[in-house]
Amino acid sequence: MNAKWITPVVTAFDAEGHVDLEANKRIYEHLIQGGMDGILILGSIGEFFAISMEEKKKLIDTAVSYIDKRVTLYVGTNCMILKDCIELSNYAIEKGADAVMVISPYYFNLPHDSVINFYDQVADNVNGPVLLYNFPDRTGYDLSAQLILELVRKHKNIVGIKDTVGTMGHTREIIQVVKKEFPDFQVYSGFDEFFAHNVLSGGNGCVAGISNFVPQIASAFANAAREDNLVKMAECQQKIDSLMEIYSIGEQFIPIIKEAMVQTGVEFNPVCAQPLLCATEEQKAKIANLLKLQEITGIL
Repeated sequence: MNAKWITPVVTAFDAEGHVDLEANKRIYEHLIQGGMDGILILGSIGEFFAISMEEKKKLIDTAVSYIDKRVTLYVGTNCMILKDCIELSNYAIEKGADAVMVISPYYFNLPHDSVINFYDQVADNVNGPVLLYNFPDRTGYDLSAQLILELVRKHKNIVGIKDTVGTMGHTREIIQVVKKEFPDFQVYSGFDEFFAHNVLSGGNGCVAGISNFVPQIASAFANAAREDNLVKMAECQQKIDSLMEIYSIGEQFIPIIKEAMVQTGVEFNPVCAQPLLCATEEQKAKIANLLKLQEITGIL
């Protein structure tokens, strides 16, 4: 099976709220050594919405040079202003990112024609591969399989999608509709627990956050899929299913994921950009209990 697990990596900040470049390098190394197939910086879990253009560019520079093609590098170039999105996308491509991932504008519920126009402008003006990012819970509207097919037919540089939808049937439809005509189009799920269903349906894997603190489990899952080892896949699926509880510990999962990383031995300050707050003592205890129950005691 053609399967990859890409980590949508957190962003480390210092006490003043600025991007901590050295800490982010340590996180990237943790994921590379953990066997991940790729890293997505500046995604939702990377708090792209709270980072200035200047600091985004510094982080891109750092990630490209430090990762140095050891694994795939995608960059989230999400900006509410179209020209900023295009500028940041071209910056990432020129610096050496493998592709950019672009969520469509959020806040207003956009009609079909507006979404098509937005991605037309992005694809026509970005000098490299673009992945779509569908996250209806955050944008207020859905990228349907037919809308995606319409875009892919027009733009050779639209090469894939991250589909963060809680119903696997939605992603399966994208696989069936788009990959039937464009078999090289990459379809990733945005939820960890859908990895196996995705690749068994003909998709490419997932871009999902649990791998931030258990890359060894996520990479073992991806390796098992590539080896068609269904017994090992079932074992990994059950581990991931148990770890999905991490998302229910707090109303916002980013501080929880960061705290889980610290508890498993990743060295960085788990602060988040305002208005997000660090995990509470009660949440820290719940995280520790979950890790203990799953016999996760540190970086392996």
